[in-house]
Amino acid sequence: MARPQLDSWLLCATPRSGSTLLCGLLESSGVAGRPASYFNRRGLHDYSTSWQVSEGAGGRISAAYVRAARTAGSTPNGVFGGRLMAESRPELIADLTTEDDRPAPSDLELLRLHFGRIRFVHLRRLDVVAQAVSWAKSLQTHFWHPGEQVEPGAEAPHYDEELLGRLVETVEQFEAGWNRWFTEQRITPFEVTYEQLAADPLFVAHEVLDFLDLELDEGRRLVVRDRQQADHVNARWIETFKSRS
Repeated sequence: MARPQLDSWLLCATPRSGSTLLCGLLESSGVAGRPASYFNRRGLHDYSTSWQVSEGAGGRISAAYVRAARTAGSTPNGVFGGRLMAESRPELIADLTTEDDRPAPSDLELLRLHFGRIRFVHLRRLDVVAQAVSWAKSLQTHFWHPGEQVEPGAEAPHYDEELLGRLVETVEQFEAGWNRWFTEQRITPFEVTYEQLAADPLFVAHEVLDFLDLELDEGRRLVVRDRQQADHVNARWIETFKSRS
């Protein structure tokens, strides 16, 4: 097996942008790591327990935790894949900065210290209203992905214009933050849109693999593990919100 030209890659995304679909496709490649939200605060304790590694002081992400994540999230070729949501990036950077004795000259150099040769894929959704609608429905129903346990306290989906407006603004702020960070760190990510992914998921996944300089083993095929969840409720809410904006 040829040695890959990278050690790690991160999918930079926002909620309800199709990241679970893309992560599943790339995991099925067998060469692009096992991308998941390892650095989301909400999952830190569960991952730490599963990997039998201590969390940093105050529940922070420690260097030991990152090493365990890289082990769990890597495929046999040594490539690590991770999903980094917009709200988790500042926390990851702050925690790793606290861990290091000598500060790195930049966020990118800090990530290189912990993740090696790293590349970035930026996934965004052009229709921000549709993204906000999907996010609002999941917040109300507590249903995020098929097969996952639905937490108690769920509500029936109901149109909430104020909530949708806040979520549109949040997504726009998240995306502005990603773009600002890429510029500051002189990072040129591979750009993917939800719309491209939804139209042809296999084609997009192969494009990402090409960007990462990764090739499928002979006879290996990518697998689409997730489906679009939008329905007539989404369509109605989108139309109503856009008509009033």
